[in-house]
Amino acid sequence: MTWHVWQVAPFVTSIFFILGVFTLYQVLYDWLKSIFHYKNIKVNDDQLRDVFGILYMLIFIFGMQATIVGKSISWEFMNFQIIGLIFCAYFLNIKIPYRYFIPIILVYMIFNSSIGYWESWCHAWTLIMSYESFNHIRRMSEGNYRFARYMMVGVTYGGLMWFFVMVKFNLTLATFYEEWFYLIIFEFLLYSYVNMVRRDSKMKMHLLEFANHDALTKAENYAAYTNEIQYEFEACQQNKLHLSMMMFDIDHFKHVNDTYGHLAGDKVLQHVADVAQTIIDANDPKVKFYRTGGEEFNVVFPGYDLESTKDIVDEIFMALNHLPIDINGKKIYISISMGVSSLSAKDIQPNDLYSRVDGNLYHSKNNGRTQITAF
Repeated sequence: MTWHVWQVAPFVTSIFFILGVFTLYQVLYDWLKSIFHYKNIKVNDDQLRDVFGILYMLIFIFGMQATIVGKSISWEFMNFQIIGLIFCAYFLNIKIPYRYFIPIILVYMIFNSSIGYWESWCHAWTLIMSYESFNHIRRMSEGNYRFARYMMVGVTYGGLMWFFVMVKFNLTLATFYEEWFYLIIFEFLLYSYVNMVRRDSKMKMHLLEFANHDALTKAENYAAYTNEIQYEFEACQQNKLHLSMMMFDIDHFKHVNDTYGHLAGDKVLQHVADVAQTIIDANDPKVKFYRTGGEEFNVVFPGYDLESTKDIVDEIFMALNHLPIDINGKKIYISISMGVSSLSAKDIQPNDLYSRVDGNLYHSKNNGRTQITAF
């Protein structure tokens, strides 16, 4: 894509190139994260982002520089490299200790045949300082001056780095100011673009959260349950794993609504969900908790047989039965009934397990309530 062929200035094509590089990063990172989540591989999303971000930018920087290394124009891609550095330091907020930064710089200088130039050493030191500065201002509190701080650091250190390049390669002042100006434009566009992408991503996350979570209790809802149970059912069939489920509901919940009002009923549901989720989180975060009906809740135990669910089931049962809840200064006490079962070789679809657990729940309710039926 050149000026002669497309009649488009290289500066314009550079903008689209830079934005394309960062769009590709976001696509690849989201794809990689979804693979880890789909395969239930335990990984910290922030650590994955940091490692992948550094590797991606190193490949980007070294790959571009390889095409012009050792040539008199080896400075031409510097703006792209600075933008890559800003992306890692400010937008990904990746903290790189000096003990890692220094060898990376040395390898790059050897690779670029610039280790013998004092200007390169000054440029490298300025680059490290700029990275630290972007890290620092990124960690500062949100405020009206956030963009101003970002641009001030970018303009100052960008000008210094281009000054050392100008001296090393005997560039004209016109070239120096031109490249510095281009860098400022790139920094502005990067800030605008990344913030736009993040706003869009947050909006999608909020929509997904709304679609998969119950608005009242914040527990995952029936739609999330159906997706999860289908996935777990298929995984168990393919890999011969265990899968168990527990279902409980609040005894005489209609009486609570009729006596104290629906706002009181909502408070009961919220409190029950909070207690159950707290117990599950303390025992095993892989266990999933759902509100699947009015006062009905389901707990899915991936990898658990019936016997191994007993500790968590009993703890939830003991915590929720006779649980005191304050309603307008008056304490009311609730109880729950439970049904528990495990996946059977005879089950041919997830609803087979659901029906058995549901049947066990109703056995508890029809035989005195406040009890657990498990088989």
